[in-house]
Amino acid sequence: MKILLTNDDGINAGGLRAMKKVLDNFANVTVSAPETEMSAVGHSITIADPLRVRTVRKNGDVFGIAVNGTPADCVKIAVRAIMDEKPDMVVSGINHGRNVATNVIYSGTVSAATEGMILGIPSVAISLASFDPVDFSLASEYAMKVIKVVAQRGLPKNTLLSVNIPDAKKDEVKGIKVCKLGVSKFVEVFEKRVDPRLNDYYWQGGQMEVDQDDGDADITWLANNWVTVTPIHFDLTHYSFLDELKSWEFTS
Repeated sequence: MKILLTNDDGINAGGLRAMKKVLDNFANVTVSAPETEMSAVGHSITIADPLRVRTVRKNGDVFGIAVNGTPADCVKIAVRAIMDEKPDMVVSGINHGRNVATNVIYSGTVSAATEGMILGIPSVAISLASFDPVDFSLASEYAMKVIKVVAQRGLPKNTLLSVNIPDAKKDEVKGIKVCKLGVSKFVEVFEKRVDPRLNDYYWQGGQMEVDQDDGDADITWLANNWVTVTPIHFDLTHYSFLDELKSWEFTS
C-alpha cells in the first residue's frame, strides 16, 4: 500500500515524525510537507510563485520532501509530479492542535486531506488536541485504528475523515465516537503594536466559541475525552434556499 503523508505544521514537526514511524510498519510512505509551518492557511494554493522542493534526510535516510508551499500544494505536487504512482491514501497529520467544528475551514491539515479527496484518493486528517504536544503515542495508536479500517473499506466519493484525539492519558480516553461537525466561530482579538519605524501593526489572536451544539458534535465529544471521527464533504449549495432564490426577480 502507498500512502502520501503530509501536514501543515511543517516538515520538522513532531506529529509528522510520529505518524511516519507507525505508518512505515504498515505501508510504503512518501512524505511531502511544507518547508515551514502553514497552520490556518485553509485550502490556498501557490500560483504566482514557483514551488521549490528539497529532499530532507534524518539520520542519513531520506525522510521526505519539503515544499515551500501550502499543505494543498504539497499534496498536488506529490501526486502530479513527484510520485511514480497515485497513492492509495492521503494522511494529513498528526496536527498540533484540534481541528473541530467550523475551524476545519481554516485548517491546513484538513485542507491537505481535502486536496487528496479532490484528486480521488481516500484521505484522513489526524489532529491531537494539544498545541504543545510531547507524546504522540496515543494519537498514533488511534490514527492507525482509523487508517486500517479506511484501507479495508475505502471511503465514499468526495468524502474525507477528520479525526481528533483528546489530550488525555490512555485510560482516560473513552473510545471512538463517530459524530458531526459542531458550529462555531473564531472571536478575534487584535493587539496593536508599533514597529521601530513607528508604523502600526497588529498581532491577531482569539479563541473559538461554540454557537450551536446539540450534544452530538465533535467539539463536545472531544472535550469529554472521546476520539472523534467525522465524515466531511464539501457541497456548499444552500439547498433549502435554492427554490426560493429561483423565484426572485433580478430585473431592476
